[in-house]
Amino acid sequence: MLKLRLLNAVAPAYFFTATAVTFILHFCFFIPTIFPNPDTSLRGSTTLHTVVFLFLMFNALGNYIMTIKYPAESANETVVPVCSPHCSDKVDAHYLLNGRHFCKLCKKVILKRDHHCFFTGNCIGNKNMRYFIMFCIYTSCTCLYSLVLGVAFLTVEYSISFENPLTFLTLLPLSTGYFFMGTISGLQLFVVLMLYVWLGIGLVCAGFCCQQVLLVARGQTWCQMQRGQLVENRSPWRTNLKDVFGTRWILGLILPVQTVEMCSDDTDAHKQD
Repeated sequence: MLKLRLLNAVAPAYFFTATAVTFILHFCFFIPTIFPNPDTSLRGSTTLHTVVFLFLMFNALGNYIMTIKYPAESANETVVPVCSPHCSDKVDAHYLLNGRHFCKLCKKVILKRDHHCFFTGNCIGNKNMRYFIMFCIYTSCTCLYSLVLGVAFLTVEYSISFENPLTFLTLLPLSTGYFFMGTISGLQLFVVLMLYVWLGIGLVCAGFCCQQVLLVARGQTWCQMQRGQLVENRSPWRTNLKDVFGTRWILGLILPVQTVEMCSDDTDAHKQD
């Protein structure tokens, strides 16, 4: 449990550090290098790249904040269950009844708990699943978009050609060796490292988002899958998605705003089991 608590504190710091680094690299290195002296013909491209990046970053951070702002804990239960002394430290939550869990990291009763997100530092459940999914989508888009700009930066600044697919696969080990030989600068090695970080985060968030959308469409949670509990298909997938994304789901795709009316805790609990 100590490792989980440490991860719960380190992961948000890692997220904000990666966000700040991405922001600085984009405006201090990528855009000035790719468009050094934008004339009338290139000014539109520079503005377009800036607007797209800010839009993706705004939605990623906005949905991140909304995930924390609307936690999934139960407002009607103030009594914290006592953890058994024989409970394994590897278990981060206890299943209570009626779809409720007690999270040992949040120390709160969670309604329709899916999992505990270490990057947001809270549990994902019935009230913030929609914001968490959109956070994953826009984080993936931001990372992959930064990956493309990073490749363009290396091509323009250091004349690295990516026409051969093996170039990207061998870029990190070769850059590391060249750095210790004193051939390349620390900035070039750092950008190469960030390319792999963006690729990894982008692919992981995209895959995790697809999994979460599938579970929502089936009316199931990750906790239920871990317990091996099969959920009867009580409602069609359109209804399940509407319960999470709301009727104004199109607005929620482009802005981090509340699109779902919050139901009472009792209603959510009885819906689950």
